Amino acid sequence: MATFLYRIGRGSYRLRWLVLALWVLIVAGVGSAAATLQEETNPEFELPGTESQEAFDLLADRFPDRNNDGASAQIVFAADDGQTLLDEDNAAVVNELTAEMMDSPQVDESGVMGLFDPEGNPVGMLSEDQTIGVVQVSYSANAFELDEETTEYLKDTVETARDSGMTVEIGGDALQEIELGGITELIGIGVALVVLIVTFGALLAAGLPIITAVLGVMLTTAGIMAATSFMNISQDTGTLSTMIGLAVGIDYALFILSRYRNELASDGRVEDRNARIDAMGRAVGTAGSAVFFAGLTVIIALLGLSVVNIPFLTEMAVAAAVAVLIAVVIAVTLLPALAGFTGKRIFTGRQRRRIAEGRHDEKPSGGRRWGGFITRHPILVGLIGLIGLGVVAIPAADLELGMPDNGSMSEDNTARRAYDLISEGFGAGFNGQMLVIGDVDPGSDPMAVGQEVVDELSAMDGVAVVYPPVANEAGDTVLFNVIPETAPAAEETNDLVHAIRDALADDSGADWAVTGGTAVNIDISDSLNDALIPYMLVVVGLAALVLLLVFRSLLVPVLATLGFTLSVFAAIGALVAVFQWGWMADVFGVEQPGPIMSMMPILMIGLVFGLAMDYQIFLFTRVREAYVHGADPKAAIQEGYAHSSRVVVAAALIMISVFAAFILSSEVFIAAMGFGLAAAVAFDAFIVRMAVIPALMSLVGRGGWWIPKWLDRILPNVDVEGEKLQQRLADNATAEGTDEREFVGASAK
Repeated sequence: MATFLYRIGRGSYRLRWLVLALWVLIVAGVGSAAATLQEETNPEFELPGTESQEAFDLLADRFPDRNNDGASAQIVFAADDGQTLLDEDNAAVVNELTAEMMDSPQVDESGVMGLFDPEGNPVGMLSEDQTIGVVQVSYSANAFELDEETTEYLKDTVETARDSGMTVEIGGDALQEIELGGITELIGIGVALVVLIVTFGALLAAGLPIITAVLGVMLTTAGIMAATSFMNISQDTGTLSTMIGLAVGIDYALFILSRYRNELASDGRVEDRNARIDAMGRAVGTAGSAVFFAGLTVIIALLGLSVVNIPFLTEMAVAAAVAVLIAVVIAVTLLPALAGFTGKRIFTGRQRRRIAEGRHDEKPSGGRRWGGFITRHPILVGLIGLIGLGVVAIPAADLELGMPDNGSMSEDNTARRAYDLISEGFGAGFNGQMLVIGDVDPGSDPMAVGQEVVDELSAMDGVAVVYPPVANEAGDTVLFNVIPETAPAAEETNDLVHAIRDALADDSGADWAVTGGTAVNIDISDSLNDALIPYMLVVVGLAALVLLLVFRSLLVPVLATLGFTLSVFAAIGALVAVFQWGWMADVFGVEQPGPIMSMMPILMIGLVFGLAMDYQIFLFTRVREAYVHGADPKAAIQEGYAHSSRVVVAAALIMISVFAAFILSSEVFIAAMGFGLAAAVAFDAFIVRMAVIPALMSLVGRGGWWIPKWLDRILPNVDVEGEKLQQRLADNATAEGTDEREFVGASAK
């Protein structure tokens, strides 16, 4: 592996114009495909194999007129104190808005349900005290396909109604928008650039990882856009790939470029083009090998999410895995080519003078001192790290899972205010209605079957209202709505869904299915729980095999996995404290603390595992490199951390900044994911990989690198630390009259 990548690095540097031209063609091709093939993303949310999805499928088949995938708007009116909506002036405002909405683009007359009939009698959704009412609007297109003219018409019509003095808010999903991002990414990139400038001390060197990472994200995004022409893709698919692609793209380039500068500075011949070519070959052969296997672990962790069988989660994971793959390929090909264009300017003039004078040292003494401190006090360092992470993880025991709704939005948002008004006027349960649909047995009366179940459910505790049943034209299906007394995310509503499903399971008149926001959340949670153990077995097993190949040790993969467990539980604990309990909510912009999104834990497990293995590989390949070359275990830790700790700290800070920037997102799910990943990287990089793991390795000594001889013989030697490469280069250097190009060609055979 190291020898092959050595050739790739040298060749990319030497043939930089060819490499650049190939990448330009790739970018142009993918960009053209995106421009010509892009279609609308798929807003539908599917849960194959769940009761909720069975209900949606049955509804689409038996009630096609009711299975409207279009957007909806709930225009909520609230009369002033001492007034009602039946008052003449207020009723006139409501009727005028209702009439205007019938003329709205993408709405037909039957798509508007007003509050009053032509004679002024209440017929719509009006609260018992007649102070709050809802005009319901259904559109012919989904929320992401509504024209700007349509949404502006809605806003202007409501604004006109507000001029009357009444409170008017807009709920539903008609004003839902795709967050295009941009600001969050720019903030993360800006912080990353500052860290890179401090790390390299050279603006030109600092810019290369940013350029390559942004290019990788652009390619992935363009690929996703092109893929919409032949497959259904969720509108959120690109979010994770952008987040992960930026973070690993910058980090992978940082590791290779740092090793290149280190090799070149150690050689001392910055002005010599051949020396630069050879230094890049060595950098890609060694650090590039670590990048390859680090990327492989992240890809395994991401693709493993497909076992959950939630389509949009699989799409996000596959897109992010592609982003990681592109980042790896760019790091070992395009980065060396771009470094070739910079030439000796990869160092500043002052740095070049110091190298020429033999005074330049790329080995940070701080890392060596830290490694020495750990090896002298391993028990103290290990205990402090373990206890600290354990304390942070305590809130994870109170984890509550749910699905975000309008009630989790900021109070400045009109959808949140509409949600609150509906809760006030009709009860919290009206924001979380359940749909019950039954496939009636042949020969049965659907209305009789439905009414019997309605009567049964009406008597259940926690049920506020059960609407009368409705049968389809074929007479083989019946449906009705159930309104709970409590809010969609409340535990009582969760219990009610279970109770209704249990009651209907024993009904012999029809095959029943229950769906709705809370029911969907329950089905997601069940799917995730069922998939968790298979997922962990697949991902951890494959990643442990990769680590076994890389480090040729039984203990290192075990410690790496246990360390990941500490990191992810601590990150979930921090997530619960901030986003569920509301600790420091103002600091992190959490408008409404509440349950954590159901898929967040397994998503974090997959991502954190992959990223944690990144730092394990980057740090301990240098430790193993020192150990393989004869250092004792403690000295190897000191030597490895002297070489790699500074760049790993920089890489972690960059990744944290990229993830943390997403906390600014207005979407609760994206903000929580950004916070959770930033916290996980901080815990894993600075506490687990930089303290706990080296402390434990120091305690076990040579046992940490033990592997049975029979296993060592059958495992392929991937030579990540470049031992064979270094030996071959040394032999070649002493072989008089041997041309280096001949060696390179022979070594590949």
